[in-house]
Amino acid sequence: MSAEVVLTSSNFETEVLQSPVPVLIDFWAEWCMPCKMIAPAVEDLAKQYGGKLKVCKVNVDEQNELASQHNIVSIPTLMVYKDGQVVRQKVGALPKQAIENLFKDLL
Repeated sequence: MSAEVVLTSSNFETEVLQSPVPVLIDFWAEWCMPCKMIAPAVEDLAKQYGGKLKVCKVNVDEQNELASQHNIVSIPTLMVYKDGQVVRQKVGALPKQAIENLFKDLL
């Protein structure tokens, strides 16, 4: 079972905006090679930081309304929310350490 939460328009407020812990969101698509490249690192971080960080995934093809609300024009896009606000955002494939650096100081 995956440690990641699949986000939709209907669960976004509960899972992200009301989360008591920081949230890392991975905006991705099935056809995106860079997205597939970072997927194992994102999944590892979800397991490693379980309870301290919530890791969520948004398939931009299935949730285009959510992607458009966040002005996603390139994927993968990683976004970090804390206390219901976007605090960091990075576009492109990043090594695991760089992904971890997006949120580690917020825990």
